[in-house]
Amino acid sequence: MAWAKANRLTIERVNVTFIGVLEAIGKEFEKGLAWAVQYAVPVEKLVALIFPVVAPAATTLADATTLIQNAVLEVEQKYAASGVQSGTGTQKLTEVMTLAGSAVTTLLTQAGISARTPYVQSLVSAVVAILNVQAMPPATTA
Repeated sequence: MAWAKANRLTIERVNVTFIGVLEAIGKEFEKGLAWAVQYAVPVEKLVALIFPVVAPAATTLADATTLIQNAVLEVEQKYAASGVQSGTGTQKLTEVMTLAGSAVTTLLTQAGISARTPYVQSLVSAVVAILNVQAMPPATTA
């Protein structure tokens, strides 16, 4: 009888739900992903290791993309600080092209890509679209 009483004290009732299990798995996955991202090799270095022939072009293209992204972020911050963000797409594109357009064109040409202004503008628009998707708030469930 004493044994049964002792065991009742040490046994806890755990309600296991499907959502609870998924949340626990998600938390562990998040920890693993953070670790993996911390130790991941940057893509341009990985490309250089796997495809050494195209390494210089890959690095140049990464530099061009970084330049575009930095110019977009700088212009977005400027407009956000001024409180005017709606309806300014054409103005922002003009400013990004002023900041980075010629340098990006030069880098793309070095990588063997014939880049005229409309092509560079489409790259800027693509970077803006990607940044907008990344900035989307997480969906809420009802």
